[in-house]
Amino acid sequence: MTKAHFGLVGLGVMGENLVLNAERNGFSSVVYNRTYSKTQSFLLGRGADKNISGAIDIEEFVQKLDRPRRILMMVKAGPATDAVIKQISPFLQEGDLLIDGGNAQFSDTERRVAELESQSFGYIGMGVSGGAKGAFEGPSMMPGGTKSSYEAIENLLNKMAAQVEDGPCVSYIGPGGSGHFVKTVHNGIEYGIEQILAESYDLMKRVCGMKGEQIADVFGFWNNTEELSSYLVEITEICLRKKDPEDGDDLVEKIMDKAGQKGTGLWTVISALELGASVPTIYSSLNARVMSSMKSQRENAESILARPSLRPFDLGSVSDGMSPLMDAVVLATIASYAQGMDLLKLASSEYNYELHLPSIAQIWKGGCIIRSRLLKRIQDAFNDDPNLTNLVLDPWFANQVSSRLPGLAKVVAGAAESGIPLPCLSSSLDYLNSYRTARLPQNLVQAMRDCFGSHTYQRVDRDGSFHTEWLG
Repeated sequence: MTKAHFGLVGLGVMGENLVLNAERNGFSSVVYNRTYSKTQSFLLGRGADKNISGAIDIEEFVQKLDRPRRILMMVKAGPATDAVIKQISPFLQEGDLLIDGGNAQFSDTERRVAELESQSFGYIGMGVSGGAKGAFEGPSMMPGGTKSSYEAIENLLNKMAAQVEDGPCVSYIGPGGSGHFVKTVHNGIEYGIEQILAESYDLMKRVCGMKGEQIADVFGFWNNTEELSSYLVEITEICLRKKDPEDGDDLVEKIMDKAGQKGTGLWTVISALELGASVPTIYSSLNARVMSSMKSQRENAESILARPSLRPFDLGSVSDGMSPLMDAVVLATIASYAQGMDLLKLASSEYNYELHLPSIAQIWKGGCIIRSRLLKRIQDAFNDDPNLTNLVLDPWFANQVSSRLPGLAKVVAGAAESGIPLPCLSSSLDYLNSYRTARLPQNLVQAMRDCFGSHTYQRVDRDGSFHTEWLG
């Protein structure tokens, strides 16, 4: 019996689409799911008449694969992944390769790489972005682990990945858990941009009284500009135009204002805190989701706490893309990308990942959720200056900041006077203002620390550490 080239464990939405992608690109496949009825349903449905077979148990699954075996796991992060590894390891042989394509904490992947490779098996922790459609048509993939393990699947991944003008949207990221770390940061940036777009929608609705179609027209305008042309802006326009089939009203207005999360935004913020990276836009987007979950508390608070009356202010017109608001959205989006790239630089140094930022920007240009025209500018910025301290210091991005800051400040100030929360837009303004300020007031903070705890301080006029008896 001819054996399959590629194996998949986990027939969830992403798993199904990825195995169909592999089969379409010429890789015969075998699939296994913990519940065999799911396997049968797939083989009789989307997998019918394809070069895909199923297996009842793990042993049969492994035996149906050609060696060296290449097995993609698409299962829940954490204990579920460890359970699959434990279940499948006894049937593997030297040179076989496991690929974790789900979201995972990079530290878990570091541990698994070390454990599996000590048994002469290969292990790749691979971030996959693109949703169900991207997984089928071509996702962005971020594989990390040993270079030899990546080379064993490079041909497969190059064919499965999204394709852009300068190649497939996949590249070897680096050792250990680097692939999953990069995917985590990708998701942190995604959190930021989604919240930024939600805040702009809220402003147009509340300040200007605009309806779904009118707001969608603005997003359509933005999606035709270099600065904001992106997948997320594109689907936001689509969401805003969708009508409730029951009454024809805007469907988005029928959706409860409680946003879910799967943990990757939290992992991004935790990593930033551990590495000393400043990511206020990303953090604010995470906090906004947490705040949204407090629905009953917010409803009660609105009936008790006084709030200012709405004070209409100029956000521009639809014909010019709501110019001040567009300024705000562009800069907050740039801030989200800049904070993510800064986090990657710090992680690369701390964990010896040797991340190549232009390559990461390149593989994000297609297939993934944060794909945008702006990523070409990001790719060019780090190619032009590999030692670039922060994205906003690149000449093109610096010009964007200088020319658009008044618009961002105007939007944040107007919303503040009307009591409209803008967590990401306001934190982006603080981030940019702080970053361009040579002297911040933390000299007083350090004085207080020395006063109550003798923590010492440095002086601007001489070298060394100093302590003062502030209380006499």
